Amino acid sequence: MIDVPEELAASQEKFNKEAGRAFIAALPDLTAAFLDRWDLRVTGASMHGVSALVLPVDRADGTPAVLKLQIPDHESEGEPVALRRWDGDGAVRLLDHDEATGTMLLERLDASRMLAHRPDVHERVLVIARLLAHLNATPAPEGMRRLGDMAESLLERTPGALERVPDPAARRIVADCAAAVREVAGEPGDRLLHWDLHDENVLAADRAPWLAIDPKPLAGDPGFELWPALVNRFDADDVGWRFDAMTEVLGLDRERARAWTYGRLLQNCLWDVGDGRPLDDRHLEIARRLRGRAA
Repeated sequence: MIDVPEELAASQEKFNKEAGRAFIAALPDLTAAFLDRWDLRVTGASMHGVSALVLPVDRADGTPAVLKLQIPDHESEGEPVALRRWDGDGAVRLLDHDEATGTMLLERLDASRMLAHRPDVHERVLVIARLLAHLNATPAPEGMRRLGDMAESLLERTPGALERVPDPAARRIVADCAAAVREVAGEPGDRLLHWDLHDENVLAADRAPWLAIDPKPLAGDPGFELWPALVNRFDADDVGWRFDAMTEVLGLDRERARAWTYGRLLQNCLWDVGDGRPLDDRHLEIARRLRGRAA
């Protein structure tokens, strides 16, 4: 029997509604089918994130791996494409993939050695920055979702969202973020971005000190990559140091990096407004702290 965690079922219900319920109901049979198809043996308890079930398995030759099952969507559909392009260089290696279901067989990393477990936040930020510098050196393949399209959509949605932000100071921050994005939207970049590299998406392996997992890739400017490391384990007084360190390690133009970081803030604010939630104070504080750091 395949153990489907209750938390995974709840998140699928919350975010994917009927499709999520159908995915959870089909998960035991789907898992069994891929265990048989790829000749795998389950070797441990199931793990999960918000959207995927992950099973530790061994291949027929004894090679350890993990089986990842998830609903294909506009974010996850690019994951196997990016992992193939990186080919294990800075990221987990893709061993097999089923395009119809989005199911992947991945190299097994050491989940007990997660970057989030390291006590020094500055060390964690620098590890993420170095990984991003390595991953972003790769040009994005054709067909990858594009930051330019995303930026255009954000800017189109901003006027309506501003009308739903009651606080004038918060509304001004969102408007300023949109103005910054408008300045750089015409040059969105063409690098292969991870998009979600925070300290829980970096694991250790025997073959490399740290490797990235779980990309939600797109083609764009590396300045759009900084946000997770700024907001993760949030510390308002540390925002400036993190931004400065990451832009230095990645060799980014600070003005453009700040503009694209504001793009991530705009994206999160639009999600909050769309869901009827108040704007996150941490996000607004990051915008305040980044003012004047582009010189």
